[in-house]
Amino acid sequence: MNSVKAPTAGSLAGSTPWWRELTGYHWFVLAMACLSWLFDCLDQQLFLLARRSAMKALLPAGADLNLYGGYATAVFILGWATGGLIFGAVGDRVGRARTLTFCVLLYSLCTGLSAFSKGWIDFALYRFITGLGVGGVFGLAVALVADTLPERTRPAALGTLQALSAVGNITAGIVSMSLGQLEGSVFKAGDAWKYMFLVGALPAFLCVFLQLRLKEPEKWVKARAAGKQTGAQFGSYASLLGAGRWRQSALVGMLLCVAGVVGLWGIGFFSPELVGDVIERSLRAEGVDPKAIPGLKTTWVGWNMIVQNLGAFFGMIVFTRAAQKFGRKTAFAVAFLCAFVATVGFFRFFNSRDHIWWMTFLLGFCQLALFAGFAIYLPELFPLRLRSTGTSFCYNVGRFIAASGPFTLGKLQAWLARDATTPEAKLEAFRHACMYLSVVFLLGLIALIFLPETKGKPMPED
Repeated sequence: MNSVKAPTAGSLAGSTPWWRELTGYHWFVLAMACLSWLFDCLDQQLFLLARRSAMKALLPAGADLNLYGGYATAVFILGWATGGLIFGAVGDRVGRARTLTFCVLLYSLCTGLSAFSKGWIDFALYRFITGLGVGGVFGLAVALVADTLPERTRPAALGTLQALSAVGNITAGIVSMSLGQLEGSVFKAGDAWKYMFLVGALPAFLCVFLQLRLKEPEKWVKARAAGKQTGAQFGSYASLLGAGRWRQSALVGMLLCVAGVVGLWGIGFFSPELVGDVIERSLRAEGVDPKAIPGLKTTWVGWNMIVQNLGAFFGMIVFTRAAQKFGRKTAFAVAFLCAFVATVGFFRFFNSRDHIWWMTFLLGFCQLALFAGFAIYLPELFPLRLRSTGTSFCYNVGRFIAASGPFTLGKLQAWLARDATTPEAKLEAFRHACMYLSVVFLLGLIALIFLPETKGKPMPED
């Protein structure tokens, strides 16, 4: 008589949807981490959407808006990188939850203060301080989820956390469109950027909820107590970058992130500049009332941001599933190639409002899919005592290099446009600058050679 083998706990767990393993508190932690990062991304995108209008309002007539917009972005990214360095280590030393609360408060308040800027200098200062808070959130939120939720749920939960960041980006597009409709009627034309930054201050209220119930992961509390007895170094850059086993993961992981971050922040997030120019010229050619053009342009740039981030949402969901099925390195390799092709294609061929619905979607899908990989993969490279530090180091410190992306783009565009005498020629130079810089995505393929495959393996420890 044939016997029927009883299912094991492992087989039952493997057949159960990951989210069914979460308790009420697990859901709360995941929700708080997702909201912290979602609002973080909302503030990032509000800056991108408001950047050109802010530069126009704060700079003297005739100033190169693209060049100074690149400078403002570089300052923001430098603050981001610095914040990642500081708060990633602080999170490992004093706790993920309380440090996350402080970072959310910092970026919320300084985003709101940006609306009161009187010139380029104080605007850049607010952007730098905002960047400090923004830089701390990702590594802290990822480490908080990784150390609190059950092991099997971790990759899907972290992929979901990153995918939901697109909701913050889409919300920014909706805010931009709504304010664009009110510009010139409810408030003075050209002032929409100020109200966009004020909206960005709202996430400060999230800090109340973070402080009420969010606790440090039990795993971290026990390890921190044991570490005080054994002398284990928590949040130590000497331990991360010293002669130990974690240095290669930190340095090569940073290179992996540089490829994605420079590609997105140095190129991909300049899509509003291209789209705005194309839309404005299209509207003028159609004979639209010049007074109505700024509001309509803001609306279409908002649609571009919404579609780009709809693509991002689906791209990150697809990457999460691919990483679980085929492995982290395989998913990354395909994603870097797709990001390169999509970016070159977008900046070469985008020339119509209709292209927003598919070219912008593909750009977001391919470029931001990589960022789900960062959320899943980076915490799998470091032990608990260095998890926030290592994740933040890779994801954020590479931004010191990434900060050169907007600056390089502006300088390259200026060089390519040195003989340009028409707006069309200057736009063509901008297109070519973005296409040339897209080669940075291929740098990620080199980094993958020196990194381990972590699919199906437990989180590393000393």
